[in-house]
Amino acid sequence: MEEGVDEEVAVAGAQGDGPTMREVLSSFCTGVAVITAVEPDGRPTGMAVQSFSSVSLEPPLVCFCPAHTSTAWPRIRAAGRFAVNILSAEQQALCGQFAVTGEEKFQGVDWRPGANGAPLLDGALATIECELAGTFPGGDHTIALGRATALDRLPGAEPLLYFRCAYGRLRSSSSRSASIASARSRSEA
Repeated sequence: MEEGVDEEVAVAGAQGDGPTMREVLSSFCTGVAVITAVEPDGRPTGMAVQSFSSVSLEPPLVCFCPAHTSTAWPRIRAAGRFAVNILSAEQQALCGQFAVTGEEKFQGVDWRPGANGAPLLDGALATIECELAGTFPGGDHTIALGRATALDRLPGAEPLLYFRCAYGRLRSSSSRSASIASARSRSEA
């Protein structure tokens, strides 16, 4: 074993211990999205997710991973189409509203129907409308694959980030621009 590695943590991690896995993976900073759909009776439904990713550019595919315990996922799956609303830094409270179980998630939420009918949340950093392309088993989650049918983004907005069980945001635009310029000059050297 490498020097400085805690044997208990290494063993627990190797066994897939749930709390250790959650703690370790919380070190991966993610954006936050709300997956939305319209139920057959016309009611909007949705849920907050961190487990969202692009899969392929050709064909245009994305995925997210709802827990088996999710009450919103069966309704989204039944709709067959959904929207991924990538949240902006100003939407932390909205994220909290969609992260809980309940029927009143859309109370006070401004949204408009997308081309596929799924709710597009006002102020979202970006939206991706999708047709459900498939589902696959993923342990205690389902891997949901969506084929993008429409895309939009809000220029100039900052993302809502999630890191080590807390929300955050990027540094100011001017310091980030300086960091990007510095990184580019080092890579060109």
